[in-house]
Amino acid sequence: MPAESLDQIVSLCKRRGFIFPGSEIYGGLANTWDYGPLGAELKNNVKKQWWRTFVHKRPEIVGLDSAILMNPKVWEASGHLDLFTDLMSTCKFCKKHIRMDHWDMLIEQSSWFQSLTELYKQKEVTLSDLKTWGEKTATKLAPNLALVRNPSITISWVSEKLESLSWSETEILSSIRELIRYLATEQLTRDGLQTPCPYCGGELTEGKSFNLLFKTHQGVIEGEGTPIYLRPETAQGIFANFKNIIDTERPRLPFGVAQIGKAFRNEITPGNFTFRTREFEQMEIEYFVEPGKDADAFEEWKAQVWDWYMDLGIDKDTMRIREHDKDELSHYSSRTIDIEYKFPWGWGELFGLANRGDFDLVQHEKFSGEELKYTDPNDPKNKFIPHVIEPSFGCDRTVLTFLLDAYTEEELENGDVRTLMKFDPRLSPVDIAILPLSKKDHLIEKAQEIHKMILDKTDLVTDFDITGSIGKRYRRQDEIGTPKAVTVDFGTLGEDKKQGKKDTVTIRDRDSLKQERIAVGELIEKLAGF
Repeated sequence: MPAESLDQIVSLCKRRGFIFPGSEIYGGLANTWDYGPLGAELKNNVKKQWWRTFVHKRPEIVGLDSAILMNPKVWEASGHLDLFTDLMSTCKFCKKHIRMDHWDMLIEQSSWFQSLTELYKQKEVTLSDLKTWGEKTATKLAPNLALVRNPSITISWVSEKLESLSWSETEILSSIRELIRYLATEQLTRDGLQTPCPYCGGELTEGKSFNLLFKTHQGVIEGEGTPIYLRPETAQGIFANFKNIIDTERPRLPFGVAQIGKAFRNEITPGNFTFRTREFEQMEIEYFVEPGKDADAFEEWKAQVWDWYMDLGIDKDTMRIREHDKDELSHYSSRTIDIEYKFPWGWGELFGLANRGDFDLVQHEKFSGEELKYTDPNDPKNKFIPHVIEPSFGCDRTVLTFLLDAYTEEELENGDVRTLMKFDPRLSPVDIAILPLSKKDHLIEKAQEIHKMILDKTDLVTDFDITGSIGKRYRRQDEIGTPKAVTVDFGTLGEDKKQGKKDTVTIRDRDSLKQERIAVGELIEKLAGF
């Protein structure tokens, strides 16, 4: 049974050392997170697999590690200074700030939206039901909704809407959003409908533009330095280094530049654990192609990225591809798709693929005065600006997705329930656990000898654990996702024939719970293919 709520993952991450709240001993800092010992290993493994697949296995792609702080003209050229804004409203009742392009997502996560959805799913909603819902449910969950403040509101429009419904899942959600906007206003017509606060149902202020760039200053005297910005994306570091890469690497089209690094956005409504934070890590590629060949490259990247997630164990039924409508495309994009994952709160963006055309290089050529054209090696007179396909991965979202997808609860034959993280072995924070059966000195000494042998002869990440009963230690290893455990017992020492022959150990498999007895001398060979 997978995780039913985000709380299960948050609890496991804190308990087992995957992810901790940021600055916790000082009361924390809203929506900041620190990766603990196991989380750091998991995240590094995700990045290693990404780099191995998209850089080492693709000879036309090279790597880059550009600076977080860049000349502010970079962000002027890219459009971030003028266009990197969101529409923000504030609730007049609860005073929370709302990013309006996230309203649909936030409202669908609200308990009062969910309760109304459950009412609608009965497919026999009457005005009386709706009034009861307003008086009993919305009064508690959305006390500032206009319907609650004015129960006598006329809802004849609602009656018409109920009669016209076909009751499909999509139409239900759309109708409820429209209904909520109607019930939020005390006007008796369809005009002037309000968008209520998703948290309390209150009235929102008129939206104002809010720039997402984090601004700071470079200089020794506060207030007198040059204003600069923390980068909101890693992509511009690649574009700004395009000429350097062309000059030093002499690549032929198509070619790509890959980068993993931190980015910062002053998000209005961060939340859902590590899904949306103000400080995050990206894994991005800018793939340069000849104009006219971008459509084929786009399709190739879409397929390869989907396969990458599948290969590392993500359930295909929890992922989908969503094409962006024309009105939601970024100013630089002619086509964008998202790969979305079904998170506990609903579908959310995991990966984005955009056709950026020649926008970025044209802009940087214009603002920098440097020529950023590519010269055809077969025809030096043929110079042109390449087009760009951008596969953009959210590293933190990808880690969260692997955590959610790996979380499993299994009922054992004795009725107990064990929690395990079914990570692909390439992602598991710990490769193998070395577990002496008890705390007897000579048994621990033998286990340490075997542990040292594994460390000396393999590159496996190990965990040596002697705390608690062997059963509790097995459960801990299951819960952190360790694929294999080596148990050193008294049979290993030749002191108990029932446990096995001398110089043998037991290897336990995380998923099947099968145990295999092998000779210590065969252990390295056994682990080599792991």
